[in-house]
Order: sequence, then structure tokens, then C-alpha cells
Amino acid sequence: MNDLDHRVVDRQPRPASEWSPIGEVPRRAWPWGTLLWPAILMLLLAALAAGVWRHYQQHREIVAVADRQRDFVPSVRVAVVRASPPVLSVSLPATTSPFASANIYARASGYISERAVDIGSRVKAGDPLATVTAPELGHQVSQAQATLAQAEASHRQTEANRDLAKVTWDRDSTLVKQGWVTQQQGDTDRLTYAAQQQAAQAGEEAIKSQQAQLQVLQQQKAYQQVIAPFDGVVTRRNIDVGSLVQADATSGTFMFTVTQSDVMRIQLYVPQDSAIGVKAGIDADVRVPELPGRTFAGKVTRTADALDPATRTLLTEIDVPNPDGVLSPGIYCTVELQVPRVTPSLIVPASAIIFNASGLYVLVAENGFAHQRKITETRDLGTEIEVAEGVQPGDQVVLNAPIDLGDGSKVSVRAPE
Repeated sequence: MNDLDHRVVDRQPRPASEWSPIGEVPRRAWPWGTLLWPAILMLLLAALAAGVWRHYQQHREIVAVADRQRDFVPSVRVAVVRASPPVLSVSLPATTSPFASANIYARASGYISERAVDIGSRVKAGDPLATVTAPELGHQVSQAQATLAQAEASHRQTEANRDLAKVTWDRDSTLVKQGWVTQQQGDTDRLTYAAQQQAAQAGEEAIKSQQAQLQVLQQQKAYQQVIAPFDGVVTRRNIDVGSLVQADATSGTFMFTVTQSDVMRIQLYVPQDSAIGVKAGIDADVRVPELPGRTFAGKVTRTADALDPATRTLLTEIDVPNPDGVLSPGIYCTVELQVPRVTPSLIVPASAIIFNASGLYVLVAENGFAHQRKITETRDLGTEIEVAEGVQPGDQVVLNAPIDLGDGSKVSVRAPE
């Protein structure tokens, strides 16, 4: 193949994309890579600028919040610390008891022939309760009386013999001195008189002993009539007509219980924090849940004057008049004591108390600042606390203090509603 052939072969038709619309000038490729990278760079710079601006805005907001917090003065509610009243009112549970109560036991053995009372019977001192029949006791009294009469007669005979011996000795003592009676006879008369004197004295003692024995028997006979020891009410009965009762100092038959309830004795135990000012004469109000609206006035009449070391309480007794008998022994009641304060204290609202690792304290608003004051609690009254030290009367304590409010923080006192 010659050169012409080569030229013919090389002149093959080209694709239309390689031809320019004007003549045969070939079209060049568009430079896309040259324009893409500047666009991406501009987008990155715009995003960076937006992030910087947003960060700047957030920083400004944080600085503004910090400035507001630094310059913010919280408005707080306060309460005024006041002195406690001179009288402390203490309410304690108690139980009513009779002013006097006696268990009646048999003092004479025998059978009950008469029973005059039953439970609930009101009696006066000396009223008969029951009668004990013991016929053998009457025989013992008669025997003792006869023995006493015999002893008295024997004593009169001994006194007559003593008088005779005295007369004989008075006569013979002169004759012995003159020699008309022997010395032996004189000694016999003298000793006979001395013996009669001792016999008369022994007779007197025997009479006294028999009289005492007779008094014992007569007292036992008197015990056959069982009587009430004081005015009161029979609350228990353990015998009936025909019952056999035994008289014994330790195991005698229990017969009745009589209680005196015109005055009720109320015992209660006052805790140590309130017992310091309790003494005889202070007022007490007694209330019974089943008698709403009614108050029984009484006074403290006696105290144990010493606290129980096991419970740290003071036994206190209150006498309450009960002329109409509304109160009965054994009733649960509440007693409100008006105890004079021995040491003054201050009242702080419970919502002002703050507790942390340092103990109990309050925040006192003073001259636009909050000052921390540590307190000592003496009594919890529920919504209020009694404190002994740390604050003064008239101090304004912050109520429900914010958690971030500390010592020296600025505060503004909110006007009371």
C-alpha cells in the first residue's frame, strides 16, 4: 500500500461530538473540576461562619445569664421570731382512778346471814354491808366472861388473905420485939404477908389478861357486822347469803370492793422536757373523748418529786371534783397541763429550719443580706420549733430558703400577703 492509501485510511469519519458546528474545528471538554472546588470551599466557609456566630451567640447568652445570676437578688418570705408564752401547754394521756379504794375481807369466820348491798350500791361510812353468823364465837365470849368473873373472885379472895396476913404481921412484929412471940413465928407471919401481896398482884395481872382476851373475842364478834369504811360505791361483790367466809390476816375471804369517786385521782407521767415546772397547784384540764365539749377542771395535788430513771418521766397526780359522778374509775382521758416556764425559749417556724452536715441552722434576713445562724432545738411543736439559742426575738428568718441561698447572699424581703 502506498502513501495515498494510508491517507485514505486515516481519513475515516469522526464522531459528531468532536466536530465543531463551524467547519471542522474540534470542540474542547467543559472544565467542571475547576468550578466544583471553589463552591465546596465557599460552603465550608459559610458553615464555619455560621457555627462561629452561633457559638458567639451562645457565649453571649451564657455571659448574660451569669451576669443576671450574679446581680439577681432573690425575693424571699420571712417570719419574725417571737418569744414563747410564759405558760407551756402540755397534753398527755392518763387514766382516771378513785380517790380511795378498799378491798373488804372477812375478819370473822362463819356464814353470811345477810347481804345488804350489791355492785353499784352507794354507801355511807358505817353502813352495814353484810352480816356474818358464828354461834361458837358467842359461846367463846360467854366462856371468857365467866373466866374473867372467876379470876376476879379469886383475886378478891387473895386480897382478903393479904389483908389478914398484913394484920397478923402488924400485930406480931411488935410482940416479937417484946419477946412474947418467937422469932420463927414472926418470920412466918412476915413471909406469909409478902406471899399474899405477890398473889394479889398475880391475880390483878390474870384479870388484865382475861379482860384483853375478852376484848379480842368481842372485837371478833363486832367483825360479824361488815360495815363501809367511807362514803363510796360498791364496785365488786364476791359473797352471797350462805357463803362461808374465813377470817385470816393473809388469806381471808375477799368480800367487797368500795371506791370513793366523788373526787377522782388521775395519775399521769410527765416527760422530762415538761416536768421541770410541774408542781402542786398548777391548773389542769381533763377531757374525755366520749364527752366532747366538756372539760373537767382540776389541779395538780402531788408529784413524786423525782423522775423515773428508766423512763425519764415524773409521776404526777391530779384531783378532779366529781360530785355528779360523771367520771368513773378506769376511763381513758387526756390531761392538759398549764406548766409555767422555768427557762424562756423562742418560737421559729419549722419551714425556716435547714439541716445539713453542720447541723440545724436558719437564715436571718438583715440589711439586705442572709446570715446563717446555728440554733439549738428544745421542743418540736409540729409546724413550729422551740429553740434555746441562735436567734433573738424580732429576727426575720427566711422561709423555704432556696437551695443556693447561702451565708452572705443578697436577699430582698417580700411584702407579706
